[in-house]
Formats: sequence, structure tokens, C-alpha cells
Amino acid sequence: MLSDSYSFTYEMSVRDYECDMQGIVNNSVYQNYIEHVRHEYLKQVGLDFSEYTRQGINLVVVRAELDYKYPLTSGDIFVVGINMHRQSALKFAVYQDIFRLPDHKAVLKAKIIVTALNKRGRPEIPEAFAALFSTTTTDTP
Repeated sequence: MLSDSYSFTYEMSVRDYECDMQGIVNNSVYQNYIEHVRHEYLKQVGLDFSEYTRQGINLVVVRAELDYKYPLTSGDIFVVGINMHRQSALKFAVYQDIFRLPDHKAVLKAKIIVTALNKRGRPEIPEAFAALFSTTTTDTP
């Protein structure tokens, strides 16, 4: 089962306005999908993205690697799976995959590197955030 491979999964559907002239989801929209799921995941594990921002701690993307496998079209239902690992003292790797439903066709494979910056723009990983994730030194989830 797909959900067994990920820490969190989230189902979504394609809206008409997300498609380009070719009738497929515009490549930039996938970043919106995976960002939304990262925020939903944080909520699910008890971390409030908005509250960190109010405290002056900003969770930011420093690198995004996206491999497009198959295009989604209007009305497609899909699921986003996420796994997150500590990559170093200051960075986390977020591995996210999108699969079309119901056939589980691979759509996107992403590796997003995130960090947290304090009010002075310096890296500062909140303890509650860091405590949730395992340390890994590999490039795979």
C-alpha cells in the first residue's frame, strides 16, 4: 500500500485553471502541490508553519529538484507522499512523490532541501522541529 512507504500522504485533484495550453498541469503548479503537502504534514505532526513565522523563524526552501515523470490533466485525482530526514545540522531533505490515482502512475519525484532562518536571517532550527526527524547522510529516503 502506498501509505506504508511514506510518513504522510495527502490526496488532491487537478483544477482546470492549473493546466496550460497543452491541457496538462503547468510545471510550476507541482511546486504548489508539494508545498501545500509539506504544510499539511507539519500540521499533522503538531508543528504550525504560521506560528513559526509569527515567532520570526522562517522555514525556507534552499534547493528544489523535481523530476517530472508523467503529466496530470484536469480532473485527475492524485496523492502526494512525503518523507522528511535530517540531512545536516542545518538542513532537512524532504522527499515527495506524486502518483495519479487510481492507477498509481508515477507523476513527479522531488527532493526539497529546507532550513530555518531566524529574524536576523541566520540558520536556526527549532528544537521541536529537529526532534521529529531522523538523521541521514544518504541521498535517498
